[in-house]
Amino acid sequence: MSKQISTEEFDRRFDEGEDITAFLDTSAIRHPNREKKTVNVDFPLWMVNALDKEAKTLGVSRQALIKTVLGRHLQERKGQ
Repeated sequence: MSKQISTEEFDRRFDEGEDITAFLDTSAIRHPNREKKTVNVDFPLWMVNALDKEAKTLGVSRQALIKTVLGRHLQERKGQ
């Protein structure tokens, strides 16, 4: 639980560069566009087998591999 101080005191401490984290309620922090949503995708069997082989080689799960590859691709496209 965070400590209680007045708004003015909070602003003063912030403006002076003090550490104000003790006065923040971090239980409500949200990261925009970082929420998770489950999606179902049907892949052909050959692709699942290839994903599983690559994931095993890298020592990661199939899901981690798919997210990494898709994320990398989308970041590259975003930069174009």
